[in-house]
Amino acid sequence: MSATTSPPNLQPQRGGTTLRHVLIGALFTVVLLVPRILHVRRNTKSWMLIRILLGIAGAALVISPVGLSNGYFVSLAGLTMFVLAILLPSAKPGLSADDKARELGALVVVNGGRFKLPDGPSFAAQLFVGTEHVWVLDLRFQSVLEIPVGEITSARAEESQGRWFLRVDWANKTAAFAYRGVFAEHLALVAESTIHSVMRPALPVLPQRRAASA
Repeated sequence: MSATTSPPNLQPQRGGTTLRHVLIGALFTVVLLVPRILHVRRNTKSWMLIRILLGIAGAALVISPVGLSNGYFVSLAGLTMFVLAILLPSAKPGLSADDKARELGALVVVNGGRFKLPDGPSFAAQLFVGTEHVWVLDLRFQSVLEIPVGEITSARAEESQGRWFLRVDWANKTAAFAYRGVFAEHLALVAESTIHSVMRPALPVLPQRRAASA
């Protein structure tokens, strides 16, 4: 019996694809941490505690590596942490995405890529997804479009000419959101699945039974 073997270049291709997805996932996780850090900065007490711990850790790194071969780099890192602890005050209180979501009654906030109204320039959009509506807001939390969930007929992420788009159809209307960059595919798919999670499934059409003949 002859055993079938896979092409010799198939395994390297699969390994490269897997590594690419792992790196993209790791980078996306780091990006997601940024809003959380900014949210902590709005809490004066919590951010002050973090600054104190950061300053202590930085001072310890500056003092501890005396005599070590790589002590210069460790001291430099500790000095950087100590300076950051001093120079990073708490953020000024303001409206956050969580605050706006609670105001609108949205369940989830996802990236909306770039969106363009017919009579205006494109802008970075955020999708506030609720059970009754999907709100399209700009970065200043100004609402520019409101889509009734009950009227949405489809929401699909698709690639076109090397770019990813999310197209939402409702009541004979269409809204297209364009995504660019290394996270384009991931962001478009996340937005698609989020909208699908609140869409009501269409009622099944039951076949009509013929009346029994006498």
